[in-house]
Amino acid sequence: MRKNLLGRIRKGEPFTFGELLLLTWQLSVPAIMAKITTVMMQYIDASMVGMIGADAAASIGLVNSTTWLIGGICFAMSMGYTIQLAQAIGAGEDIKARSLVRHGLWAVLIFSLVMGGGSAALSGWLPYFLGGTADIADDASLYLGIYALGLPLLAVNFAAASMLQASGNMKVPSLLSVLMCVLDVLFNALLIFPSRVVELGGLSIWVPGADWGVAGVAFGSVLAEACCMTAMLYVLLKKSRQLHYRREQLEPWQGELRQATTLGIPMVLEQIVMGSAYVAFTCIVAPLGTVALAANSFAITAESLCYMPGIGVSTAAQTLVGQSVGAKRAKLAQRFGYVSAGLGMVVMMVMGVVMYILAPQMMALLSADSAVIAAGTQILRIEAWAEPLFAAGIIVTSIFRGAGETKLPTILNLVAMWGIRIPLAIFLAVDYGLPGVWAAMCVELCARGILSLGVLIWRGEGLYQKKS
Repeated sequence: MRKNLLGRIRKGEPFTFGELLLLTWQLSVPAIMAKITTVMMQYIDASMVGMIGADAAASIGLVNSTTWLIGGICFAMSMGYTIQLAQAIGAGEDIKARSLVRHGLWAVLIFSLVMGGGSAALSGWLPYFLGGTADIADDASLYLGIYALGLPLLAVNFAAASMLQASGNMKVPSLLSVLMCVLDVLFNALLIFPSRVVELGGLSIWVPGADWGVAGVAFGSVLAEACCMTAMLYVLLKKSRQLHYRREQLEPWQGELRQATTLGIPMVLEQIVMGSAYVAFTCIVAPLGTVALAANSFAITAESLCYMPGIGVSTAAQTLVGQSVGAKRAKLAQRFGYVSAGLGMVVMMVMGVVMYILAPQMMALLSADSAVIAAGTQILRIEAWAEPLFAAGIIVTSIFRGAGETKLPTILNLVAMWGIRIPLAIFLAVDYGLPGVWAAMCVELCARGILSLGVLIWRGEGLYQKKS
């Protein structure tokens, strides 16, 4: 049913509202599961780090914003190709689609090698620049360096998954994300802790361990990503009916690269705007103490479980809008945009209620420190109020991208992050500490969602006219 509905975009057939909602939901569910699995991997990493101690958790939390920044810049590069790919598939240009896959993978690999090498070179001093103290900076440098060297694996895996999703294949990326989560648990168990005896069902089982601590967390994730990337490339280049590798005359790579650059540069700037704001946010939190820094890091991980459904819906929205624009069906693209935004807001409103109620339990899964749990619970309940409008901001960004408009999200995020969140966080941190900082985040997310919805409605059907 999903393939039949998706194929109707290219064929120019009409959709009822129920069919729009059904197709959006069918594509969203695997993407949501994939995103939730990714967050579960972060939960596992965080809980295992929590067993080492608060300093270890704080060291990873210190550089998390930096890893998001460098990873986000690489992801923006791949999105320049993915947007073109979805539109090519919608237009029925299968040879062009396969050309974009091959050239896009090479471009992402080369770009991520440069980014990863440069980030690894800077990993020694960056934690001190971010305000880290000597007791956590060394572990933070080690974690960042390993992440940076593994960045090409993560970037290529993301690019391959995004290309499969652009073709409408949400199931394989979802299943492989589950596999990556399982492997991450296994590798972490072997690399973080020393060799030990585990009691299981009355049996004493000896488990080997490398006792690498924070380094084991990073290595475990990189190894899991390498396995997932290999499988993702196999499916994309060997098994995909539309996109698999074959000997044929491809489109010139120069034109694809120019278009990817045109689309990608605003997204790179957006990632710099967002990532630098996250770094600044960490710098605001760091002076508040180790407990605040650990609570901030764990709460970000806990909250991500609630907004991953919104990101899953946004993945479906980008595919559906992109293919509709490629098929030159602007009105249909607009309808998919509205349906996706509404669906995502409803889903995340429910998740916000869940987060408010279960905040203490969510934090307890990540830390055994009562002070960290109490602080994390308080800030999660502040953030819960923003979830529906947070969804609007996430999904509208993907709607714009599917339509080939990548400048507007950058402008909106610049205004929201640097015009609202950071100044307000600095102001509120003085008197209210960590809760004040998160209150600033809540206000900013609501404002960003309202602005995004307003611009989406203002642009109307003209947003979806395919650009020549």
